[in-house]
Amino acid sequence: MPKPPSTASKRSVRGSRTGRPIMALLDLLGRRWTLRIIWELRGGALTSRALRTVCDQASPTILQTRLTELRDAGFVELVPGEGYALTTLGRELFETFLPLHRFAERWNKGEAN
Repeated sequence: MPKPPSTASKRSVRGSRTGRPIMALLDLLGRRWTLRIIWELRGGALTSRALRTVCDQASPTILQTRLTELRDAGFVELVPGEGYALTTLGRELFETFLPLHRFAERWNKGEAN
């Protein structure tokens, strides 16, 4: 019988009950503003104020909550003097969105049929 992964290697996400990594990740990414924050940080670090502006004036409370969740998950870091930025893991996650982004662009133009 295969050994279950060690507890130290698992990432827990508040609200995720399945224990399956893909479900925990999808639970996190499905929260309001989470994907938008990752998308907006793709070009570099942004302060809380700048991030709030590019996120269509998302409430400061929800924005801070999402940033905390993304920091806890290892996708975002707070860089002193610069603001919030994607970590190496966050940039890797962003890269996984690019094929979906290209598909969405084609779909939007009616080319994905």
